[in-house]
Amino acid sequence: MLTRIDHIGIACFDLDRTIEFYRSTYGFQVYHSEVNEEQGVREAMLKINETSDGGATYLQLLEPTREDSAVGKWLAKNGEGVHHIAFGTPDVDADAADARDKGVRVLYDEPRIGSMGSRITFLHPKDCHGVLTELVTSAPSAPEEH
Repeated sequence: MLTRIDHIGIACFDLDRTIEFYRSTYGFQVYHSEVNEEQGVREAMLKINETSDGGATYLQLLEPTREDSAVGKWLAKNGEGVHHIAFGTPDVDADAADARDKGVRVLYDEPRIGSMGSRITFLHPKDCHGVLTELVTSAPSAPEEH
């Protein structure tokens, strides 16, 4: 069962410049940052608010570390902007199976490790009205802010 919007992923060419825009314009601060070598991105999670299910809602800023990454290819084709929406779920495996049973293509056979140790998978945008959709189960304990 999907419980919240976990984050909205925004692809950008310059992570530091984009972070500064969201800090100076809206007051958002970086909650967590990391490099995900498997996905070929450098990312920053900007916490927007807490949620009633104990999670939070974030903006995820994504800068590709290589041109052949999914985000790098997307940026080359589309330019900066909203890349995907992610819904939080207590059980990414069950919700991915449910989506698959309903005819939605799930992009990973098994969930992968995402930001902050979460478990993630993606649903094909052509099956979701043009929106790349991520399902996220947060890690059991949140990392320290930095």
